[in-house]
Amino acid sequence: MKKQSIAKATAVLGIAGIFAKFLGIFFRWPLIMLIGDEGIGYYQMSYPLYMFFIAMASGIPVAISKMVSERNATNNKEEAILVLRQAIFLMLVMGVAFTLFIYCFSRQITITLKWDQKAYYSLLAIALAPLFICIVGSFRGFFQGQQNMNPTAISQIIEQLGRVVVGVTLAYILLPKGIEYAAGGAAFGAVAGAFFSSIYLIITFYSKKFSLAINIKEKWMIGKLLYIAIPISIGAAVSSVMGLIDSIIVPQKLLIAGFSQREATMLYGQLTGKAFVLVNVPLTLSIALCASIVPIISEAFILDKLEEVHKKTQMAIGVSMVIALPSCFGLYFMSYQVLNLIFPGHGDGYNILKYLSIAIPFIILAQTCTAILQGIGRYSIPVKNLFFGCFVKIVITLILVSVPNINIYGAVIGTIFGYGTAAVLNLLRVKKILKLKLNIHEVIIKPAYASVIMIISVVILFANVYNITKSNGISCLISISAGMVIYIALTFIFGIFDYTRVKSRIKKKNIYKEH
Repeated sequence: MKKQSIAKATAVLGIAGIFAKFLGIFFRWPLIMLIGDEGIGYYQMSYPLYMFFIAMASGIPVAISKMVSERNATNNKEEAILVLRQAIFLMLVMGVAFTLFIYCFSRQITITLKWDQKAYYSLLAIALAPLFICIVGSFRGFFQGQQNMNPTAISQIIEQLGRVVVGVTLAYILLPKGIEYAAGGAAFGAVAGAFFSSIYLIITFYSKKFSLAINIKEKWMIGKLLYIAIPISIGAAVSSVMGLIDSIIVPQKLLIAGFSQREATMLYGQLTGKAFVLVNVPLTLSIALCASIVPIISEAFILDKLEEVHKKTQMAIGVSMVIALPSCFGLYFMSYQVLNLIFPGHGDGYNILKYLSIAIPFIILAQTCTAILQGIGRYSIPVKNLFFGCFVKIVITLILVSVPNINIYGAVIGTIFGYGTAAVLNLLRVKKILKLKLNIHEVIIKPAYASVIMIISVVILFANVYNITKSNGISCLISISAGMVIYIALTFIFGIFDYTRVKSRIKKKNIYKEH
């Protein structure tokens, strides 16, 4: 199976991820039109618990990716299959356990966490999803270890399509019974998406001439899988706890600040169902970058190619800033326009999006450095750093959300400082362990210059087009599209990406195809 470079792997996963996120936004659009901020609030209250499970299980796909990559590096193909086989068993045990836990304790969870009781139906609806997510995660980890991101990319699109079609259809059918039932129907879309994605990955696995039936002496690899996976899972769980913290703390503290139950639910829905959804779009590219970094750096590290490790690390941090900075500037200065473009007539919460966008560079840098540290086998370091960030997030959120004049923005401030803490600590550790001399001008200053010029152009163009068309949608689409073209051009003009290298790669690829 042909391996993919960091750039190609990130591009494949990134494009698919962005497309999947836009499908997700399309999912939110009819939902908000159907059930409003209140219904989205019910849906989002259960969602962090589901994401918490995904985070708890997320270490195993990364461990699979790393272990498969290492065995491929030493041409041990059958043992790579053995890794997958034992990982599937481990993941299924976790999935069944979590599914049974949600089914048995859904009502008690809503009572204990003091959620609105109407969120019960959404929580119950997602109970089956962990079972299929386990299968999806195992096969994605295997293909990523093969440094082939195509199956993962396609499965992401299939998963999101299933979520959109089934979720929106059920929400529409169940709406006459009540908003809470419609929200539950929307939540069931996660189950459908994971099911369709798992079917695709299983079919793809066998179509690539792989088989789980191998002639090799059985080795006990679950211990090694857990050794790698547990620190990663704990780190991811700590990260998802930030979302879970918001679902527990924010609605309660908003009540203390003087808001009604309905107002608190609506504000929470604006934070998690609108602002975080849009912030997650650029984070998709970051996640794609991280998925491609781990096996590539892991392979270079195990082969003792330290110079290549340094080169890939510098490149990864640089690419992360190329993604993060324009996204931050774009959502900060165009939050009102973007939110009204995506949710016409339901643009409330644009200021939440505006200030939350400041967290994007910190989140992406924290994720990238975490992937680098995982690639070189330092699994516990990002866990500790993220724990410190989570502690900062909790303290700030607890203090500020209950202040009437700050309210929901206290959670935003907590997120910024929480991820800021984790990002700085991670970066310092990467530099120290690898003895890396980071070129700040190349990885931060140049992308910042390009981002500033880009956003100035976007804002000016939007104002001029709007004066002519009087249409927010047309003006937004034209100005953002132009901004993307301008930014890409500036990355070459400023030498962020080397045009001659890109051109030579294209020529080599064409020559290869001709022969």
